[in-house]
Amino acid sequence: MTHQNQRRQTSLILEHSKPRSRMVEGETRVVALGGGHGLAANLRALRHVAHDITAVVTVADNGGSSGRIRKELPILPPGDLRMALSALCEDSDWGIVWRDVVQHRFESDGELNGHALGNLLIAALWQMFGDPIQALDHVGALLGVRGRVLPMALEPLDIEATVTDRSGTSRMVRGQAEVASLEGHVDELRLIPSAPEVPTEVLEAIAQADWIILGPGSWFSSVLPHLLIPEIVEAIRSSKAKRLITMNLTSDPTETEGMTSTDHLQVLMDTAPDLGIDAIVADPTMLDDSLELVEFAQQHGISSILRQVSVGRGIPVHDPVRLAAAYRDVFDGVIADVRED
Repeated sequence: MTHQNQRRQTSLILEHSKPRSRMVEGETRVVALGGGHGLAANLRALRHVAHDITAVVTVADNGGSSGRIRKELPILPPGDLRMALSALCEDSDWGIVWRDVVQHRFESDGELNGHALGNLLIAALWQMFGDPIQALDHVGALLGVRGRVLPMALEPLDIEATVTDRSGTSRMVRGQAEVASLEGHVDELRLIPSAPEVPTEVLEAIAQADWIILGPGSWFSSVLPHLLIPEIVEAIRSSKAKRLITMNLTSDPTETEGMTSTDHLQVLMDTAPDLGIDAIVADPTMLDDSLELVEFAQQHGISSILRQVSVGRGIPVHDPVRLAAAYRDVFDGVIADVRED
């Protein structure tokens, strides 16, 4: 019996006696795609405004604790999945304590040094159930998460990029950690394997969503990889959901050094042509080219909403309440609906 069939026949609810946080009003169903700190910031905002949240997370991490676990065990790298679960945990004493527990990193002179406890917990549950989805659902129930965290593929992936450095020399770089820290211009991005199996739950969530959100996050190593998976791209194109791109607050000093916000949007559109983007959210207090970005978006039939979504003082960190307010405006139709069904 496949993992997909096992999940249909198995209860995935881990009951506990701790109180659940109150659900937000409304029936907005959101699928957020990404990874790392960018996705976590997005999810902390969405908790305030979305009724149903599904986080679809990159599974290509090969650095740090995740990389070490990945080398030793045949499982998906758990780090980005752990961060997404933590971002969605309930705002009770129970949720806060368990959020801090899963995020705790050991400090020692031995093999545990640098490992996040949540990574080990996910790995342990995966070995017990033989299924990453069940493992994530059980951790989610423990934390009282609002929504669900799913991997974008059912096997570990590698990111590979062809890069031109400042001297004009082209080279191939393999590994998410390596791509995230590279210096130079990314000419081509690939996934290995190129067409991995996508969980049925991911495809169902995309089909049922009201909004699909890409970004913010490391553009080449966390955001764009989703658009390299044929099943996910086709599911987005087929979905009746509206598509929203949340722009980064600044260029990454490594993988997107020198790229403007318009460049970010252009490379995303080039990666998945005819995706049907409805809107972008951008922070004009952080982006020097916000007006150029709006003009570029207009030329492609994309609505723009400019809001301060950062914490302020020029610090490139998203404020969850401000970002949530921007999302509320988008969901409530403050921007024009320009895409034709």
